[in-house]
Amino acid sequence: MNVALIGFAFVAMLAMMLAGLPIAVSMAAVGIVGGIAAYGMPFLESIAPVVWGVQNENLLTSVPLFVLLGELLLRSGIADRMYVALSAWLGRLPGGLLHTNIGSCALFAATSGSSVATAATVGTVALPSLQKRGYPMRASLGTLAAGGTLGILIPPSVNMIVYGSLTNNSIGKLFVAGIVPGLLLTLCFMVWIALSSLASGKAMREPAVPLGERLRVLVHLVPPMVVFGIVMGSLYFGIATAAESAALGVIAALGFVWHAGRLDRELLRNCFISTARVSGMILLIVVAAFILNLTVSLTGVAEAMTRWVAGLGLSATGLILALIVFYLILGMFMDVLSMQVATIPITYPIALAVGIDPIWFGIFIVLMCELGLITPPVGMNLFVVHSIRPDKGNVQDAILGALPYALIMILFTLLMIVFPKLATWLPAHM
Repeated sequence: MNVALIGFAFVAMLAMMLAGLPIAVSMAAVGIVGGIAAYGMPFLESIAPVVWGVQNENLLTSVPLFVLLGELLLRSGIADRMYVALSAWLGRLPGGLLHTNIGSCALFAATSGSSVATAATVGTVALPSLQKRGYPMRASLGTLAAGGTLGILIPPSVNMIVYGSLTNNSIGKLFVAGIVPGLLLTLCFMVWIALSSLASGKAMREPAVPLGERLRVLVHLVPPMVVFGIVMGSLYFGIATAAESAALGVIAALGFVWHAGRLDRELLRNCFISTARVSGMILLIVVAAFILNLTVSLTGVAEAMTRWVAGLGLSATGLILALIVFYLILGMFMDVLSMQVATIPITYPIALAVGIDPIWFGIFIVLMCELGLITPPVGMNLFVVHSIRPDKGNVQDAILGALPYALIMILFTLLMIVFPKLATWLPAHM
């Protein structure tokens, strides 16, 4: 199968997605049609074992558990109190509550696993206060859209689970690898807020909060920190698998929800229904991705692409730079999950062929997916924060507000190329 045919299949899949067909249907259609074209109707007999195997994959049990974990903390009001606590500590920095937006997104990301949920949750809490205090709406929306992207970089992350499932890499190592880049990217965002606020000459700051009050509200940060510690601690020290650590996190979250007096039938019903919807969507996409992978494997697409790239003579750094441009363009038209599952079967073997560490490549893919969340016209986080803004202004504010953070992500990716141990050092010591 030549490169032109590969490109045609990819464009056909992208066209179906842009036409409004569900992601899973588009990928499965390309996989099934391609398989039948290559091997005839007997190809259909090979699909059933693949679907059965994916649905029985113990690793994917962690997906609904992590989604449920985020739902419990979201609907119990813990996120609201967390924002208040962080504002007491970060509000005096140049930029005021804009720092609280980033800090709250980072902390909620440590329990949510979803960028859209992170942006929507923190945005719902933050935007009324930001508008009331006179913060520029463009800057406010930009920090929330960019901060929300941390939801798939700071573990636990559903996208890392999908990457690990597609490439057969350790979920525990991927989670641990995301900690240092996630914290550093959070710090980069906050440094930019401080510098840009000071440079504008209109650096907004919140009134000073007495030390006693700041210490008192720290109790609101205990639930997300404890849940994160349980999930990541059990993974790092080898006490639990990804699914088991997710279950431990859910148990801890249920305890905090009960302690807050919010554990009732209605809350659990809403959490379970939302979890079922999100998990069903994710698992259908994963099944479709494995069907496409089957076609890719049997027809030798990955091998053909690897030979083609090898013939270009690109180094590992050259390949990564080319992939940055590729994912930057792709992220303008595809959502994160579809971009991930559609490209990993092709790009992953190529990355291994040029000697790129698979765990590092996983963090790189997540960073590129983050970038896609805030690049128009299909930047999901841009539309999420725009949809909840109180003044119902133009979506251009969210786009322009997030632009500096997109540039920071690209620069941070280049930094990771120069210092790959930012992602590989910590998992190497597991």
